[in-house]
Amino acid sequence: MSGSGPEAPQASDAAEVRRQEAEQDWEAAKAFYDNLVSKRPRPPKPQHAITVAVSSRALFDLVEERRIFEEHGVEKYVKYQQDNENVTLKPGPAFYFVKALEHVNARLLELYPDDEERFDIVLMTNNHAQVGVRLINSINHYGLTIERFCMTGGKSPIGYLTAYLTNLYLSADSEKVQEAIEAGIASATMFTANKDVAYSDTQLRVAFDGDAVLFSDESEQIVKEQGLDRFFEHEQLNENKPLAQGPLKGFLEDLGKLQKKFYAKNERLNCPIRTFLVTARSAASSGARVLKTLRSWGLEIDEALFLAGAPKGPILVKIRPHIFFDDQMFHIEGAQKLGTIAAHVPYGIAQKYHKSA
Repeated sequence: MSGSGPEAPQASDAAEVRRQEAEQDWEAAKAFYDNLVSKRPRPPKPQHAITVAVSSRALFDLVEERRIFEEHGVEKYVKYQQDNENVTLKPGPAFYFVKALEHVNARLLELYPDDEERFDIVLMTNNHAQVGVRLINSINHYGLTIERFCMTGGKSPIGYLTAYLTNLYLSADSEKVQEAIEAGIASATMFTANKDVAYSDTQLRVAFDGDAVLFSDESEQIVKEQGLDRFFEHEQLNENKPLAQGPLKGFLEDLGKLQKKFYAKNERLNCPIRTFLVTARSAASSGARVLKTLRSWGLEIDEALFLAGAPKGPILVKIRPHIFFDDQMFHIEGAQKLGTIAAHVPYGIAQKYHKSA
């Protein structure tokens, strides 16, 4: 114990030195690039950006390529990708979400040309570097602004998420998503919709479930273990006690910060971001606690839909979100069937019941 006193300040001093060195590196890079003329916006500093890391199988449709990898091995897979590097990949489940993020960035740059608080999309993949040319060609074909790549050559990219200061990670690999969730990073497994749906080109639309997504699973535990009546009683007794935060609360907060930047420019009615709460909760029986929790966090949700146990799919068809986050697979599957791109958040007690089923 006697040695613990001096060590803590030394660790703190070392962290501050690393922070200052990183800041100096960024300033040196900025000074260099400021002398270069380019029409492309430069990626923002990670500490200012809202970093969304997307896997290659989430961004593009790589179903056939995955089949080749699983049936014939990595060498055949790499050769196939190299032989087809001039064949543009088709959009995957996260593609239109990424396009919508970039539209928000374009609007932000119009209003705040020198501001770095915007989305930064990073391609985070365990693909080999030899596959990179096809990914780059496809990204350029669609005019996407994705400048940061992390290709780990078969190794898990999860360790790099923290280094990139990732705010949200989207992947088609449920195991990697689970690993990221356990590391405290907002993450979800992407699922392609079973029907083609037209998505808004001018407004990013994000729909969230409540319990075990925006909020903790504390109330959901009561439903699963003690029944619905006990849940209603518990929520009414605790109406004025905010729920603990869930894994996606931070991302809703990030969206809210960007919305306020538009509001500050008198763009509330023309804001390119719209958020939705789509919950199986009943409004009268258990809705007040949810709304009061959001209020206590200082967060706004544009639309709140309390479905009282009704299927979410038909409502989501009307919303047409670029992405819908939910912790329960039967809601994900129901959304998929009707054309919604859904993202499974593997968090909370529902995962225990899903595995046992």
